[in-house]
Amino acid sequence: MEERELHITIKQCKEGNTEAFRSLVMAYHNMVFSLSLKLLCSESEAEDAVQDAFVSVWENIHRYSSEKGKFTTWLYTIATRICLDRLRHHKRTIPLPTDETTLQNHLTGTNLDKNLENSDFVSIVKVLTLGLSLQQQLVFTLSILENLDSNEITAITGLSAEKIKSNLYVARKKIKEELILLGYEN
Repeated sequence: MEERELHITIKQCKEGNTEAFRSLVMAYHNMVFSLSLKLLCSESEAEDAVQDAFVSVWENIHRYSSEKGKFTTWLYTIATRICLDRLRHHKRTIPLPTDETTLQNHLTGTNLDKNLENSDFVSIVKVLTLGLSLQQQLVFTLSILENLDSNEITAITGLSAEKIKSNLYVARKKIKEELILLGYEN
């Protein structure tokens, strides 16, 4: 959604226009679902988190101000907090069956060149993130899998730039060590 269109849509949402909100949901559903799925590793949990996130957006749209930051950062913040609450309640996430299958196929495979398609590699990395702390998993997901910059990650998580850098360093190191154990030397 373009900036001007977004501004108009948010203004209409603040006035209670449900059709405007529907267009907002349509425009950002995939973004929120992608983040939720990467953090929760469960399609049904991710869908529930998306629904909760957009309910929260609707209830709190009057609090959003473009002067405080981008709408997507505000939305990521809401979705991230919902996902973290779900992770804390469940204590452990379970990878998607396709991710586990990809990892198992890789571990038992006899193909020595070990070149995987990007989606397979991402599936393996998502399984490996489960060995990280919640903060490391969050920072790694936002930075590496969602490709957000450190300013956005700071706005979303409330972590200082130093904490983000530290968590990202440890997460990358742990995942790199695991990938080396799996046979990825580069």
